[in-house]
Amino acid sequence: MSAPETQTIDFELDADWATLWLNRPDARNAMSDELVADLRAQLAYIATRTDIRGLTIRGRGDAFCAGGDLKGFKNNFQSERSLEDVIGDSSKMGGFFLAVRSMPQVVVFLLHGAAMAGGLGMACAGDIVIAAKDTKMGLTETSIGVVPAQIGRYIVERVGEFKARYIMLTAKPFTALEGADMGLVDFLVDDVAAAEAVEADIKADVRRCAPMANAATKKLLEQNKVLGAHEMIRYAGELFAEAVKSDEGREGVASFLEKRKPNWTQD
Repeated sequence: MSAPETQTIDFELDADWATLWLNRPDARNAMSDELVADLRAQLAYIATRTDIRGLTIRGRGDAFCAGGDLKGFKNNFQSERSLEDVIGDSSKMGGFFLAVRSMPQVVVFLLHGAAMAGGLGMACAGDIVIAAKDTKMGLTETSIGVVPAQIGRYIVERVGEFKARYIMLTAKPFTALEGADMGLVDFLVDDVAAAEAVEADIKADVRRCAPMANAATKKLLEQNKVLGAHEMIRYAGELFAEAVKSDEGREGVASFLEKRKPNWTQD
């Protein structure tokens, strides 16, 4: 099965690492209906590829993502539609952000230029965020009379409730330099070239880890948010047992005892 053909997202594959490029540079990669649908299609495809170890999402042109496409926003949400229709559309966006969070692969976001509103929320749904220090950031929803509804949970997870309150309730733009201080950015760099160097190091680190173990660890982290203490003990035990008895687990232990690299690493 090959990658889906999409107009606003470019798919690239380098061995076991995929890159998805947001490709609406004339609109600063604003999140149109088509872009979100294309991105969801690519994510669904990549999620089925057990041979893909990681994924980088980045933007073509002078910005990562300027946020939502307000022309489409007006048509979708402020036209003569029922509240239930609008709730459904908003919920679809929530499903999109959850799809980013739920990817079995390690998901890296590489930000430059701007990562605003939904673009910033999308990045916060990933695993690792790299940003050029002058990248403009902000959650501007309340400044235009709406709510950062579906991205709120991911911002709170990143920075905590009260910093999230400041970011959301003031709608004040800031740079990635300030964003890093708040916890929105994992790796702050000077420019895109430096971001790509950090990305290369992350790829090398991820490639030393067992892919199914990484996927299971991501499940563990998510379930830790919702399961009670006793339920979590059982769930963690099940994941551990499955890993220990898997071909991957057997190979990992054998390679350690035999003082060699496991078969999922690259020379």
